[in-house]
Amino acid sequence: MKILSVVGARPQFIKAAAVSRALAKQPGVREILVHTGQHYDENMSGIFFKELDIPEPDYNLEVGSGSHAWQTGNMLKALEEVMIREKPDWTLVYGDTNSTLAGALSAVKLHIPVAHVEAGLRSFNWLMPEEINRIATDRISDLLFAPTLTAMGHLEKEGLGPISCFTGDVMYDSILYYRDKIQKTGAGAAWRDIAPPFFLATIHRAENTDDPARLKNIFRAFAGIKSRIVLPLHPRTRNLLSVIQPLPENVTITEPAGYLDMIRLTLEAGKVLTDSGGLQKEAYFLGTPCITLRNETEWVETVHDGWNTVTGTDPRKILLAASLPKPEKPRKDLFGKGNAATIIAERLK
Repeated sequence: MKILSVVGARPQFIKAAAVSRALAKQPGVREILVHTGQHYDENMSGIFFKELDIPEPDYNLEVGSGSHAWQTGNMLKALEEVMIREKPDWTLVYGDTNSTLAGALSAVKLHIPVAHVEAGLRSFNWLMPEEINRIATDRISDLLFAPTLTAMGHLEKEGLGPISCFTGDVMYDSILYYRDKIQKTGAGAAWRDIAPPFFLATIHRAENTDDPARLKNIFRAFAGIKSRIVLPLHPRTRNLLSVIQPLPENVTITEPAGYLDMIRLTLEAGKVLTDSGGLQKEAYFLGTPCITLRNETEWVETVHDGWNTVTGTDPRKILLAASLPKPEKPRKDLFGKGNAATIIAERLK
């Protein structure tokens, strides 16, 4: 059986690493890995393949950046050629990026079954391109792998229950695997010169980076936080910081961090401030309180359990959340048992 996996952005590399290891253990299964090139900078793409022990992609489409229509359209053309050549039995897509939607659309037009990892997430915010991508992908997929029971509930309400399967979260699989690797080998030690105490922040979503008022509010809040804030910055966001001058003295900007480095930073941070869906979960898995710089989150479980506070970009709310003590109660087992990738591989087989 041949499975064609489509990835293109940082979170997808992490998810694919776990699933690829599980697929490799299945007799008679061959995986074809296709990198769309949505993230193409070495710090955002190449380093993850090296760190995560993922084989080099069988295909790198090198699509690069552009408008949503331009990027998705070019992915569709290139993916169609690969799928016609490879004739896979399944196309496997991850998450909610343009690569996700392009992979699913290309396959369904060629009558190739589609499986969607991390299906059923909903923000109910149609201004988010990710929301459109994930809903459209779920609608045209043949098999939906839900990371949480909340996601399963969404799929059932939308009439997609019969093709849905609760697996747990493959990101949790990865966190457990690489956390142990860091602890055994000292990987990620390049960041040891950033000594605690500090807060870790990331900003990359268009709703924040493309709105100067929201971006200014975030940095106004950062300036009021007493702790040092470490901010690994996406290349695109770095170019937008001209509206934030001067930067707060307590903010240390670095190059984008590799995955192992981010795990170590998250482990050692007093709090995480982010608009990233993936980092919200990683913080929860690693026991670090999170402040979400958006007006909603797909990971409502982390909020209900008291480890994530949704503040938007209101400086008062951010500062209040930053002052709260770390929760004393243990985190709940909400994202599976750390064997989601095995469940996915066995279900596909």
